[in-house]
Amino acid sequence: MSTKSVYSIRIPKDYRDMMEEMDDINWQEEIRKLAMDLIQKKCKHKLLKEAKKLRNEMKTIESAKLIREDRSAR
Repeated sequence: MSTKSVYSIRIPKDYRDMMEEMDDINWQEEIRKLAMDLIQKKCKHKLLKEAKKLRNEMKTIESAKLIREDRSAR
């Protein structure tokens, strides 16, 4: 069983013809890399957005108070 799946796209014939003329490029690999890079970038952006939202929801507290509490607990 393969862990990969197929995703096909439609492009204008002119572009497809130009791609075929550039036989030194592995289009399948190049398009796969671009798609994976974009997916990773979007996932990181989404995680960062969620982290910023969580950070904004957290209450603020003075660092001196945290240090004082930590020293008192010893």
